[in-house]
Amino acid sequence: MKKRGRIRSGARARRNRRLVILSSIVAGSALIFVVLAAIYVIFGMDPSKDALEPEEATDMAIFESSFQEPELVSEYLNSSIISSIVDAGHSVTEAVKKRPKTVEMTDANRSTFVNIDNCLIVDTKKVQIDCSSEGIPSSDDKYYYLFEEATYEDSIPENAEPLAKIYKNENTSFTINLNKGQEDSRLFSKFTVAVKQGGEYVSVAHSKYITNPGACAGYSYGGMKHHSIKGILPDPLRISELADLNLSYAAYNIPLSHILVSSGGISYNYDGVTYHFNTGVIETYDELFKKLNKMGIDVAAIVLNNANTSTYPDLTHPDARRGSTAPYYMFNGVTDGGVRACAAVASFLAGRYSGSGHGNVSMWIIANEVNARKEYNYMPYVDVETYTLAFTKAFRVFYNAILSQNSAAKVYFSIDQRWTMNSQKTGDYNAKDFLDILAASIKEDGDIDWGLAAHPYSYPNGNTAFWKSTKYTTHSVDTPAISMDNLEVLTNYMQRPEMLDTSGDVRSIILSEIGYSSTSGETLQAAAFAYAYSIMEKNGYIDALMLSRQTDASDEIAALKLALGLQTTGGKHKYIYNVFKYIDTDKRKDVISFAYDIVGKTFD
Repeated sequence: MKKRGRIRSGARARRNRRLVILSSIVAGSALIFVVLAAIYVIFGMDPSKDALEPEEATDMAIFESSFQEPELVSEYLNSSIISSIVDAGHSVTEAVKKRPKTVEMTDANRSTFVNIDNCLIVDTKKVQIDCSSEGIPSSDDKYYYLFEEATYEDSIPENAEPLAKIYKNENTSFTINLNKGQEDSRLFSKFTVAVKQGGEYVSVAHSKYITNPGACAGYSYGGMKHHSIKGILPDPLRISELADLNLSYAAYNIPLSHILVSSGGISYNYDGVTYHFNTGVIETYDELFKKLNKMGIDVAAIVLNNANTSTYPDLTHPDARRGSTAPYYMFNGVTDGGVRACAAVASFLAGRYSGSGHGNVSMWIIANEVNARKEYNYMPYVDVETYTLAFTKAFRVFYNAILSQNSAAKVYFSIDQRWTMNSQKTGDYNAKDFLDILAASIKEDGDIDWGLAAHPYSYPNGNTAFWKSTKYTTHSVDTPAISMDNLEVLTNYMQRPEMLDTSGDVRSIILSEIGYSSTSGETLQAAAFAYAYSIMEKNGYIDALMLSRQTDASDEIAALKLALGLQTTGGKHKYIYNVFKYIDTDKRKDVISFAYDIVGKTFD
């Protein structure tokens, strides 16, 4: 009996060992199947080409049916474990079937096969680049590669190394460091996606910039609430008199040659380079802006590049550093030194005047009448697209730098009143052409909320009675010029879908210069302003106007016979003074009714 018991016990042990071995083989086979199927997913293989072959499917069916044999079920391999293994295999197989198809790229679709949907700062210190595509492109391996391009680069730099790589999929995201304030800051970079083909990196996406620079800002000053749109270009020697005028806005120039010095002064380190600002001049701006703010006046600062012969030549476009007597020059967004210098100036100014106790600026206007190449934004004559894109590169640097300091600031560029009348003969560009090219370029490279600062002076400027019909101002979109008589042409144009901001709204529009001369009489000047103000209010799309100017400028009188001020050079108030002062008060009708007969109609 003992011998028979030992025999039974030995047989049971051998049987159990066989079951353990069998269960291990079965489990191992299932695991191998799951792993192999997973490899199909990871390596991006096309299920139509790389799914299980028919004989493999038959083996799988046999493999599954064998699990149903009762004699194989034991305490070592029960039905629950078997079912879990089979379900896992089925899940991976389904994942393989859902894998996006691999697409052979062509010359026509290669450069835009992948769309960069978003390029955003997240958590203040990271950049997330979200990408999408229809299918995944064929390439040497399973990866997408992320590359960085400078503002002035139009392709992946030679010998560049990828910032990151990720498995190809129809929807994917890269996350990298922003490095704000460091030498390798990516605040002004573009990003593109590439694959490897023939051992080389090939771009498969249109490059995009960061579009929310305000996400890393330390300040958020967007200005005060105002009861009217009334503003002026102030006389720095008569700032205290502005309190009498009940203003909402004031525009003030900041020529860069005034604030930059070669050494000493206020040192400012930006991206590893130290810049120097004139202490006395900066402190004068501090006091000016603080005084204006205390009067309830928001400031629009106009940044002007007259630094052509300064110690910072990088600020000026390389082609614009010689050959002109223009007062202002094209900013430089086409070299590394230019990008760094423009970014440093913009960051310093926005950081100082956005809540740091030195006075606040809520609106920044970059350059002056940028379509007027010869007069105010010089570089040698080129075609309008080349010229506009040169400005656009620098403008985006200013925009990102300013918003990275003050998330609520508004950033504008200005155009003059010459809408379609310029040509190669004049040497300047149509404001409309410039606007079209800039808007399209910015939208294509990553849309931002730029604003427009228009100067709808009469044409010619001395035509104070702007309401009288002329060949220069019509009410069609191809009008030669835009004055206050046909302001709706501009604001209607800005309501077009291609001109709307990132929220689908009409962009901020300000009239940063507008004025009428008293050369033909003070009452005519006052009537023109009263009528123009009424037009602006009824238009509904003007956020602010800056009358040019508080005091007549002697150089404008001498050269252009334009006396645009509320008062003479000696400080004597003109007829327009009280019209301007009371036009947004309950005394409005009292001060503007005289103008009805001059204009020829009741316009209020």
